[in-house]
Amino acid sequence: MPAADVFDLICFGSGPAGQKAAIQAAKAGHTAAVIEQDSHVGGACLLTGTIPSKALREQAMRYSRMHKHASAMAVELNGAAPLSALLSGVEDVVAAQDRYLRDQLARNGVQLLRGRGRIQSAGLVVVEALDGTLIQLQASRILIATGSRPRHVPSVPVDHERILDSDSILTLGYLPQSMLVLGSGVIACEYASIFAALGTAVTLVDKAQEPLGFLDGTLRASFLRAFTEAGGTYMGGVEVSGAAFDGFAGVDVSLQSGATLRAEIVLAAMGRIANIEGLGLDRIGVTMTARGHVQVDEKFATNVPGVFAAGDVIGPPALACAAADQGRQAARAALGLPCAGVPELIPTGVYTIPEIGCVGLTPGEAQRRKIDVVVGSADFAEVARAHIAGGEAGLLQLICERSSAQVLGVQIVGEGATELVHLGQVAIASGATVNFFIEQVFNFPTMTEAYRIAAFDVVKQLAAAEAALRSGARHVA
Repeated sequence: MPAADVFDLICFGSGPAGQKAAIQAAKAGHTAAVIEQDSHVGGACLLTGTIPSKALREQAMRYSRMHKHASAMAVELNGAAPLSALLSGVEDVVAAQDRYLRDQLARNGVQLLRGRGRIQSAGLVVVEALDGTLIQLQASRILIATGSRPRHVPSVPVDHERILDSDSILTLGYLPQSMLVLGSGVIACEYASIFAALGTAVTLVDKAQEPLGFLDGTLRASFLRAFTEAGGTYMGGVEVSGAAFDGFAGVDVSLQSGATLRAEIVLAAMGRIANIEGLGLDRIGVTMTARGHVQVDEKFATNVPGVFAAGDVIGPPALACAAADQGRQAARAALGLPCAGVPELIPTGVYTIPEIGCVGLTPGEAQRRKIDVVVGSADFAEVARAHIAGGEAGLLQLICERSSAQVLGVQIVGEGATELVHLGQVAIASGATVNFFIEQVFNFPTMTEAYRIAAFDVVKQLAAAEAALRSGARHVA
């Protein structure tokens, strides 16, 4: 084996965390390498997760709008669209992003190594290249950013043909007439709403009473209402005991109650697990959490000196945006550069139909912290741009402290929610009060008008409360 190449930082994985860590190191004048075993750069985010699922969602939205407005537009649509036709656009998006990411690594002088890497010992990494060649690398700092993959359970044997996971769902060459989605988290709900928009009869099945349990009740109710209106069904409080293809036309899903559900296709979306096998973490004694994630401190350092981790391998929030920032922060910490620390405000974006975006405190969290808040609401039916775009079903809420009117949280459901939430994020980060949205001049017509409507609702409630207080004081006097 030839002498080892020496780097300041070696990143396992080319997803958001690995990319940004390596580029951060390079921009700071350090040498960096990225090890990637897949044919594309970008990890699951690009190949099977964030990018392709959102691209498919966009195609589903277009398809759904065409069907909805076909008569008004004198458009003839001949039957259901084949899924392969919708996915052809996804392939173009993936290819474009792959080229961009490769060029970005190259421009910054980051060496991309194709193959499977493992940590041989402290500071020594061996890469088995695609042609079987073994390459030795040395680095005083290593970042584990190998992402995650769909979680499988023995009772639901994924065959990637009739019983699929969130990776293989994109390989379907046709649009199924019926689908059972097992799970109620983000991935389950995103794909369930996408296929419902495409005309598939979708049933979400999970032991949770409501889907998207980590969200505020208002957002959950809005999603369920829209999903039901699209023809979807949610079965909560249900335990799945097994699933099997009947060998002919469908899949039978057995419930612990003894009942059986049947559909043409089953999507098993029951969480994700960290990709840590074969990396040599056990060899060097890296500590893992009880849930199988790499355990790190506030600087993304493991218990082994010089070894860091970021992204899905360390667990929640498992968002692409969070992983990218974690990778950048981990690289700075590893290289002894100043670190800003983990941001307090990380927005949540759920790409269901309709979209959901939230940041900061929810009304429930404010109540638990004993913070007295006022919640101002804007129905998208009041927003001109929403009517123009045909997306008048939606809601924006501002959560404001009662005494100061300071904005503490924003939650939005409706088209454009994942974009709109960032204006609220900036307002919260800057300590703005609700008057910020009233005093500023926004373009018209735009969806940002919803912020002004919600802000005026807050002011109206505060004024009413103050008037009631004065009236009570006079009555007592």
